[in-house]
Amino acid sequence: MQVTVKLFASFRTDRTPIATRDYPAGTTVADVVAEQQIPVAEIGIMLINSRHVKLDRELNDGDVLAIFPLLGGG
Repeated sequence: MQVTVKLFASFRTDRTPIATRDYPAGTTVADVVAEQQIPVAEIGIMLINSRHVKLDRELNDGDVLAIFPLLGGG
């Protein structure tokens, strides 16, 4: 299945910011996070097709996964 992965802010450093990749059925958000070597503790928001998801969510063909880091400020 094909999934588009979009990384934002600091997650783009030394990574491809937007890429469509092939994944086997049953792939989860956690699998993609691990593949991208993103520390889970640094993740702020994860969206699939503009809806909030958790790490255990399975991906489907055509999904768009967006991963944002924690944001500071105030």
